Amino acid sequence: MFASLFLILRTLAAWAAAIFVAGFVWSGFFYGMNEGPGWLFGLLAMLLMVSVLVGLVSHLRRVWLLTGRLDHASLSSRQRRQIEVPLEAGQTFDLLDAALRELPRSTALESARDSLQARALVRRRDIAGDAPPSRFNVFARLAVKHDQILATVSPGGSSSSVMLICGPNAPVWTDLLLLDDGSNHEIIEAVSRAITRRVGELRRGERDSVQQTVTEKELTVAKLNMLHAQVEPHFLYNTLASAQVLTRTDPARADLMLGHLIDYLRRSLPRSVDAQSTLGEELERAQAYLEILKIRMGNRLTTHVNVPAELLDLPMPSMMLQTLVENAIKHGLEPKPGGGTIWLLARTHDDQVAVTVADDGMGFNTQTAGTGIGLNNVRERLRLTYGQRASFAIVSNFPHGVAATINLPRQPAAATTPPPPPPQEQARA
Repeated sequence: MFASLFLILRTLAAWAAAIFVAGFVWSGFFYGMNEGPGWLFGLLAMLLMVSVLVGLVSHLRRVWLLTGRLDHASLSSRQRRQIEVPLEAGQTFDLLDAALRELPRSTALESARDSLQARALVRRRDIAGDAPPSRFNVFARLAVKHDQILATVSPGGSSSSVMLICGPNAPVWTDLLLLDDGSNHEIIEAVSRAITRRVGELRRGERDSVQQTVTEKELTVAKLNMLHAQVEPHFLYNTLASAQVLTRTDPARADLMLGHLIDYLRRSLPRSVDAQSTLGEELERAQAYLEILKIRMGNRLTTHVNVPAELLDLPMPSMMLQTLVENAIKHGLEPKPGGGTIWLLARTHDDQVAVTVADDGMGFNTQTAGTGIGLNNVRERLRLTYGQRASFAIVSNFPHGVAATINLPRQPAAATTPPPPPPQEQARA
């Protein structure tokens, strides 16, 4: 109440002083006349003071509707607001610039990103609608047609602050005579809401992105586990079937095969739920498998292993080498009369390690073609684990057979987003 009364008295006093000065000018203009039109000046002065009083009441009512209070801060024609934003200065300035550009009735915008400052002019409107100021509003009719908002962003590390100053686009002395009907408070509130809304949208977008990343990671892990589960039974079923046959035909060899199978399982079962292994562990598992096959195939199977000791700790997906070895046996050497040889090789090239399983068996042919699940699983697991840092190639081996090569990075891969699956290559199951 005190602030309202002070505003009324101050404004009326300013207008009374202006009328007093105008009276001197009036009397000087009509000096020497016996009957100067003093009554006309008095009438105009009275009408002006009534209009001033009506404008004051309109201003108080408008500010009360906008803010719900009447104090010095809300009644002032010039508003100041500081907003803390949890973003770095560049992002904050972009949000501020966008908010000022979308401000209703904004007619001009000047922004300087280097200095983190922006200025905008906002056209005033009548409080009853989007129209020029009412002819009965003396304050609005006399001078101010635009309000001005100045914005400055202050950097502060990971956060920043925005200083908003909004007032009439006119000299400060006009505040003694003219009021804004709360238009500057409305403007500064609109900019504050716009910045808050945009920060909220940005945070929601970040949360959605994190949630999507977590979901994709969970789906990737689930898919890897599913692919892993597809590989292991495929090998175990074939090995147990061979052991069953040898148990009936050659118990001694069957006993030796079961010993190698136990050795294989000892190395395999602890890793059955782990997507990552090492080249050394995979090599031991593959050699145990090949020892089982040597018992079954006899002189028809020969193996050569050439893997440097410094590469045995290389991380690689579990059961992947075993899949290639099993594929070479099933489709390359078993159908070939007289059998053949399998090579297990590893070599380095720049920051890549090439792991190759080669055979001199039947090669690519329609008689040994399978469903392609095994090699498709190899490609998919490489894509999900390493993204574009790893690759898989299968080509004809000279003069006979097939060579399958996995190229792996020397260093462990960081979390990657899997690229789209590559076009299918010619493959054996």
